Amino acid sequence: MVDQFEDHCWQDIVPADVLDIYRHYRRQTTIGAAPALLAIDLYDLVYEGGARPVAELAARHPSACGIAAHRAIAPTERLFAAARAAGLPIFYTTMDTRPTSRPGGLSATRRNALRIDPDAYRIRAEFAPHDNDVVITKQRASAFFGTPLATHLVQLGVRSVIICGESTSGCVRASAVDAYSLGFHVSIIEECVFDRSELSHKVNLFDLHHKYADVLHLEHALGEIAGSGERCRRSIPG
Repeated sequence: MVDQFEDHCWQDIVPADVLDIYRHYRRQTTIGAAPALLAIDLYDLVYEGGARPVAELAARHPSACGIAAHRAIAPTERLFAAARAAGLPIFYTTMDTRPTSRPGGLSATRRNALRIDPDAYRIRAEFAPHDNDVVITKQRASAFFGTPLATHLVQLGVRSVIICGESTSGCVRASAVDAYSLGFHVSIIEECVFDRSELSHKVNLFDLHHKYADVLHLEHALGEIAGSGERCRRSIPG
């Protein structure tokens, strides 16, 4: 029988002896107190090319996440609906595309220059921000690095973040680790995060679950959001 704590997508790649090594991390997992929803980089760029294997898209759409991105749309819509019904603050991140926001010619380490097209970094229509939602623009992987996000959360009394978006091994991971380091309880919704590589997705969720975050199935998260009463009923002041 699969241990409930390990009943996640990494079951088919993490062997029993490794699970045993991580046994001492096992605990009850939950959405924490006073949560906000943090949607990482749900912009049009990652959906380009449609619901096809990434290998077929890479040459023309190197930032696309293919099938995984499109598979996560419906679950993420359900997560947004539950968060809105509970009155949770909702924050988005996307790329800072302003031409004057950084010195010309700079890029991080030896990474190829990113495509800076404002239309590509527009939040996908299914998840379009509402009037009281907040869109944070960033230049690095983490939603917190060099942004006012932590200040906003503290001022709202938020103590926990629920994370969805992409990519699991990149901006989701960086944001989750920073949120943990800043003292927030972190929940990641398994069906609502995705990556270009299924292997990277699974390995990084395994790592995050055992060290920095509670990886939750969507149904578990929806039940907690809907049933947690005033604990989840927070809204951004007008």
